[in-house]
Amino acid sequence: MPFTTLIDPQTLHQRLHAPDWAVVDCRFDLADPEAGRRAWQAGHIPGAVFADLEQVLSGPRQRHTGRHPLPDPDALAAWLSRHGIGNDTQVVAYDSGPGMFAARLWWLLRWLGHDAVAVLNGGLEAWRAMGGDLDDAAPERPGARFIPRPGSMPVVDTAALAREPEGWLLVDARSEERYAGESEPMDPVAGHVPGALNRPFTRNLGPDQRLQPEATLETEWRTLLAHAGGRPAAVMCGSGVTACHHLLALAHTGIEGVALYAGSWSEWIRDPERPVRRGRTP
Repeated sequence: MPFTTLIDPQTLHQRLHAPDWAVVDCRFDLADPEAGRRAWQAGHIPGAVFADLEQVLSGPRQRHTGRHPLPDPDALAAWLSRHGIGNDTQVVAYDSGPGMFAARLWWLLRWLGHDAVAVLNGGLEAWRAMGGDLDDAAPERPGARFIPRPGSMPVVDTAALAREPEGWLLVDARSEERYAGESEPMDPVAGHVPGALNRPFTRNLGPDQRLQPEATLETEWRTLLAHAGGRPAAVMCGSGVTACHHLLALAHTGIEGVALYAGSWSEWIRDPERPVRRGRTP
């Protein structure tokens, strides 16, 4: 059976050199875009290839898009193929710990129709705490062929939300301060989409940076999604990256069907006519 949401460090260690497994390092720092690559070069899980958030896991930024548009499916498929990842490969994604960037790759692969992808629970810190080795060599993997099947995960765009804002339950994964408009380090406008509820992605995590127990997550998420009242639900954040962590948590509890608002806040505010709300209430 493939791993489809999470994998623990011990299991990865046992399967690290298994045929047709691939490990992908997704470390990134929004304030220092080259930090992830430098960290990978300094030391990574043996055999791990590096996937840059802005060069691989996002498409080119345009005038009307958010900061991290979805990549072109064929371009991402070509990158996967070059790095030896095919449609039968078990992929394990990791970042420094919380999974906020690894979850982006997890969601993208699911979006392309590839279910055999899991996030390393606790990330590199959990790997090192277990005593896992690091390697600074660039891996040499034979090429493969990845055929994308885009559309396998639900997505909602800005036009649909702007056209019928009350027709969706939006859940914003940013911090309470950013949601309220009290702090905005990344985007030129502070606040949130009117009506959106706030659940920072960090609430999915325990103190060890691993996902909370499945039962806890399911209870919390079902309570939150009850506010939908029959409406479809979507998750968002600043640019469609950390929102994927919510979708990972939902999938781990067996809750499917929640959409990603890929453009998120940084795309919503591209049009100054779109409404903005500040404060800690929807």
